[in-house]
Amino acid sequence: MTTIYEPLLQMDHLQREQYMQVHSEEVLAGLLQHIGYANNEHHDKIVYRLFGELMTGALFSKEQLVRTTLALPTNDYLFKNIANSDTDSVFTRSFSALWLVYLLYSDRELSFLTKEEAQFVMVAASRYLEREQDVRGFVEGQGWAHGADLFAMMLTHPHLPPHVVPVLLQGIKSTFWKGTVYGVEEEERLAQIFEQLVKMDFPEEVCIEWVEQVFDKLTLQRENEGYTMQFFNARMNVLRFMRTLYFTLKFSHKMPQLQGVVSIFIGKWTKL
Repeated sequence: MTTIYEPLLQMDHLQREQYMQVHSEEVLAGLLQHIGYANNEHHDKIVYRLFGELMTGALFSKEQLVRTTLALPTNDYLFKNIANSDTDSVFTRSFSALWLVYLLYSDRELSFLTKEEAQFVMVAASRYLEREQDVRGFVEGQGWAHGADLFAMMLTHPHLPPHVVPVLLQGIKSTFWKGTVYGVEEEERLAQIFEQLVKMDFPEEVCIEWVEQVFDKLTLQRENEGYTMQFFNARMNVLRFMRTLYFTLKFSHKMPQLQGVVSIFIGKWTKL
């Protein structure tokens, strides 16, 4: 792998352009094959970096971009072994999500996907947060394992299907109850999704209802289970997310009613 891709990273644009005219299919197939390679140097510094630079240099054809975008939100990539946790498949899933960030961002500018194709991808990808069971944010020696950035990007896409937003909100809520506490500032990545909702003037009353539902579920868990470790983990996740959301709203100067509701709940649940 190194013998193929590291020289590509060292080439100037003209050299890459000439190389890709002949070898683009080989390069793309190899990058996809190693998209989740469980080694920090390879998938973070080589595979992802090279994919991004080739995208920025417009060195993939439209057909290749479309084919790759449609392939990623499938069981071979974004949902590969998603029912399992603590396996290296999490890197395939998380880097598939990061590739989709690049691709959807580029499509927002270049429109290489049809409206139907873009919506298919976003609908297919929208269940990722809810279905992901591996909650590690970073694995020492192997790299990052997260996918929240994709959904903030989806909210900026002009072809976003409106019915996807409730699915994303459900996905955020599901992360509070996955048995462990957030690591490596995952709550800030998730709050980016809300930040985009604020920017797009999503109905404030829907956001308030969502926050109330989160705390209602936490109350119900305490009543049914008592003060278990699972309860305390969920409570910590909820509070960390809500504190981040509170400051996001405060600095945006939008949704003052939601900010007030969040503040009240934080005060109520900070002390038990």
